[in-house]
Formats: sequence, C-alpha cells, structure tokens
Amino acid sequence: MIARRPWPFWLADGFVVLAVLGWWLVARGLPDFALSGPWDTGARLLALFIDPTFLGHTLASTLRVLMSVVLALAIGGGLALLARGVPASEWVVHHGAQPFFNSFPSIGWAILAAIWFSPGHFSIVFVQVAILIPFCLINIAQGLRELDRELVEMGRSFTRSRPRLLALLTVPLLMPYVLGALRIGYGIGWKIAIVAELLGSTSGLGFLMLRAQSSADVTTVMAACLAIVVLFVAGERLLIDPLARRFAAT
Repeated sequence: MIARRPWPFWLADGFVVLAVLGWWLVARGLPDFALSGPWDTGARLLALFIDPTFLGHTLASTLRVLMSVVLALAIGGGLALLARGVPASEWVVHHGAQPFFNSFPSIGWAILAAIWFSPGHFSIVFVQVAILIPFCLINIAQGLRELDRELVEMGRSFTRSRPRLLALLTVPLLMPYVLGALRIGYGIGWKIAIVAELLGSTSGLGFLMLRAQSSADVTTVMAACLAIVVLFVAGERLLIDPLARRFAAT
C-alpha cells in the first residue's frame, strides 16, 4: 500500500510549481539579459554538473568549501580545547582570538587575500577558513562548557590518559556541537566562497558568475546560484544528516 503524503508536502510542491510558473510568465515579457526563463536556466544548471567545461568550476568550488569547513573545524576545535585544557590560554582564546575573528569583516579577508596571495585555491581557502573559525570555536567551546562533569570524573576514575579520555568520552559528548558547527559552516562556506572567488580566483562558480556579469549572461548567474542551492542540500542530505543519525544512535 502506498503511503499518503501529508498535506504540507503537497502545499510545498504546489508552491514550487507556482513559483516556476510565475518565473516563466515574468521572463516571457523580459529580454534574456534581464531575466532568463526556467528552461534555459535549467539547461545551464544541468551543464554545470555534466559539461566538462563547467564541471571543473563546480568541483573547484565544492572542494574548497569542504576543505575549508574541515580546516575551520580543526582550528576552531583546537583553540576551544586549548582554552579548556590550558587555563592560562583561556583569556587569549576567548577574549582575544574569538572577538578578533568574529568581528573582522568578511570582505576584509577577501581583499587582503587578493593582495597577499596569487589567485587560486590557497587564497580562497584562506578567506573561508578565517571567516568560519569563530563559528566553529564558539560552538565547540559551548559544548565543552556543558560537558557532564560527573561523567568526566567517572571517566577519569577508569583512566588518567588524556588522549584516551578525549577519544572515548569528550569527543562523543561534543559531537552534537561539532555537527552544529559543521552544519553552520557548510552553509556559510558557500556564501563566502562566491565572494572570495569574485575577488581572487580563476576557477569556481564565483568566477563563472563574474565572467557572466561582464557579458550580461543572466542565465549562467542564475544557474550558478541554483547550483549552490543544489550542492548545499545534497551536502546536508548525503553527509551531515547521516552523520547526525550515526552519532544520535550511539
């Protein structure tokens, strides 16, 4: 027997259909350089994932975002653990590094990277990591503050090995906060990637958008934006949600 879908799903699907229909109707009365239709945009969106000419740019942006999120988690988590394990460093981390990274303008990192480094992968990853560090640091530091002290003391009664306590007790307890930082970082990472690629890259979706702007190619701009939405949703469904279920079950 086929399960019936709840009415909110039908309402959401109907809204999407109406939005696409409205888009098509508005685009009919406008020139292509102002607004491209859904069919042309959809064809270009498909090309971003299958055409070798565009696929390299899509993969470049995706790899940069994934690498940046992993590095930001490692650096932010490392700083949070340092402040927790070495009390003398707590003021430096939470009252020095955290406010600095949290308040430094995103566009400032992008401009500095464009001045300091040659256009390419390193400059883009540098910008993304610098901007994502405070999100990861704040999330993981909050998780460390809320650790069950009695459970930690019980763990110490079984072993005095800090690496063992970290691997078997602290990290599993911190996973909800790590996954929260991962979810936030992955979403923000895509927004940052485009800005950074606009200012200092010769590849990626942001570079494609910049090149499309110079030729008034609205189709490519819209397709690149939708590609980011597709990649974000795919990353959440295929990577982040399975990890959340995996650690929720432990």
